[in-house]
Amino acid sequence: MTLRPFRIALVLITSLIPLALLAILVFLGRYSWPAITFNGWHFLWGHTWNLGNLYADPTMQRGQLAPIGANYGILVFIVGTLLTSAIALLIAIPVSLGVAIFLAEGLGSNLKIILSFVVELLAAVPSVVYGLWGYAVLTPLVARVIGPSLRSTLGFLPFFSGAIGSGYGLLAASIVLALMVVPIIAATVRDALSQVPSEMKEAAYALGATHFEVVRRAMLPTVRGNIIGACILGLGRALGETMAVLMVSGGALNYFPSNIYSPITTMASFIVSQLDSAMQDPTGMAVRSLAEIALILFIIAVITNVIARLLTGTSRNVSSV
Repeated sequence: MTLRPFRIALVLITSLIPLALLAILVFLGRYSWPAITFNGWHFLWGHTWNLGNLYADPTMQRGQLAPIGANYGILVFIVGTLLTSAIALLIAIPVSLGVAIFLAEGLGSNLKIILSFVVELLAAVPSVVYGLWGYAVLTPLVARVIGPSLRSTLGFLPFFSGAIGSGYGLLAASIVLALMVVPIIAATVRDALSQVPSEMKEAAYALGATHFEVVRRAMLPTVRGNIIGACILGLGRALGETMAVLMVSGGALNYFPSNIYSPITTMASFIVSQLDSAMQDPTGMAVRSLAEIALILFIIAVITNVIARLLTGTSRNVSSV
């Protein structure tokens, strides 16, 4: 009986997180509803974002008051978000697996603790710091070294040919995102590898397997679910990243990338970059359309994180395998 108030308090505190998520979802849905009504499904596949004539008297269009000529389409930003996240994962996954294997199997206990702390510390670095590094260091490297090297090596592929430009664009944004995603994937996979039963490894050694074969054929298949879950967690981080991408992406508007060096804009960075301009709309339709982007991005982020948690849980109890 004495534990009952404590249990009630725990339930109330635990309920705060899902209630907060639900509150955010309800707020975004209610606030963006006029924009949802005004934009319709065109919002998802339209590729022109135009605030319209903000100086003329607004008119009723599709049941909502909006500026003349206002047109909101986010396909360009969806493409930019998906491309940067996909390329970032292509870069981050092999690096993360290598770091995780090295931390779990290639170091003594003292060095493992120190380097594991360093890897986890990278995940705590503010995104604006990564963005500043990308702005000052990475974009010149992309323009002068990385871009020309890629073009000379893979230029026979259309996606890697063409003008490199100033370095701001899809490639720079993807590299910055990859750097931010690596600690998340590496730390998760390292923890999973550390939980693989020693009996399983010893059995593989007894059959004559080398250390590489033990890792490849015994350990990695055991934590496959954790690896997939960690990658999806990294994808969730990449999809929602804002400031770092904004500082190196080039801020393209109504423009589809023609190659890996092209300037782009993601959904999250576009909300930040356009909020001030959208607030000049006297009808508020532009701000509500930005809220609709936030609603879509929020739903995508929740879905990816739920999938990641489910997949991570499939092989959490490796001792039963």
